[in-house]
Order: sequence, then C-alpha cells, then structure tokens
Amino acid sequence: MSEQVKNNEWDSLWGEYTKSLENWKTLFEQIQSASNEMQSKFNDVWDKATVESSADTMKLFGENWQKALNEVGMNSFKEFGENWQKALNENNASAFKKFAENWQKTLSSSGLEQMNAYGEMMKKFAETWTSMWPKSQ
Repeated sequence: MSEQVKNNEWDSLWGEYTKSLENWKTLFEQIQSASNEMQSKFNDVWDKATVESSADTMKLFGENWQKALNEVGMNSFKEFGENWQKALNENNASAFKKFAENWQKTLSSSGLEQMNAYGEMMKKFAETWTSMWPKSQ
C-alpha cells in the first residue's frame, strides 16, 4: 500500500472522528441546555407548590412520587426517600428547596446512567403531579 493511500485513509478516519466528536459536543450542549431549562421550570413549580400546598398535600405527593419511582425500578434511590422524609420533618420551604437542589445535583452530576435516571425521576414527577392536579378541562 502506498504512503499516499495510507495518508488518505488516516485523513478520512480522522475526519470521521472529528465530525463524530463535533456531533457529540453539539448534542451534549443541547442536553445541558434542555436540562438547565427543565431544572429552572421544575424549581418554579416546586417553589409554588411548597408555598401554596399544605404539609399533608406535600407528604401525599412525595409518597405518590416515590411509589411511581419504585414501580419503574428506581429502588436504588434510597437516599431520595431519606432526604424527602428529612424535608417533611423540617416542614419548611427552605428544607424542601434544599431537598430539590440536592437530589437534582446528585442525579445530574455525571454519566449517562445518572442522566437517564434523572430523566425518569423528572418524568415521574410530571406524571405524579398530573395525577394529583389534572388540568382543568
């Protein structure tokens, strides 16, 4: 094989790699942007809920959300339940906000597994919310 052919193959392979890397970077930035937007909207919803809902309603919501997570095989989030219980015991907006910040930070910190788990938790949050407070028709 001539040196020219080897160089062309290398250049082609390197070009494919750098194109793939650029695609990955673009998608990663889109995921980061979407996650930041979702977290911002979640925080708005969460803040409103903690101010306008009773402790009993928040407790019921937490139980329903945790049940939904367990049903999709997310039992590994034992810390979620413990931190939720701690927030309930403290029963103030600051404790609920700290709970939300801690688990969001933990789940969105690294890796595809955590990203997938974070997405599932947010999906179950929305489903649980919708089941408790359906949109008015």
